[in-house]
Amino acid sequence: MPIAVDIDVMLAKRKMSVGELADRVGITPANLAVLKNGRAKAVRFTTLAALCEVFKCQPGDLLRWEAEDTTGR
Repeated sequence: MPIAVDIDVMLAKRKMSVGELADRVGITPANLAVLKNGRAKAVRFTTLAALCEVFKCQPGDLLRWEAEDTTGR
């Protein structure tokens, strides 16, 4: 998927656990893991806003676009 999620980078910078982040954002650790590992098909704006509030960051600090490799390698 061309959208990369950098929640793990933010967790490391803040020295925060997935469980603590899930509690503070108000979602389950399992749902946070799906988002963190790039397996989510969508993210609610309320969840994105909560992540930004906890991390004190902008959405672009959590999500970035990467071009897909279309060469078939």
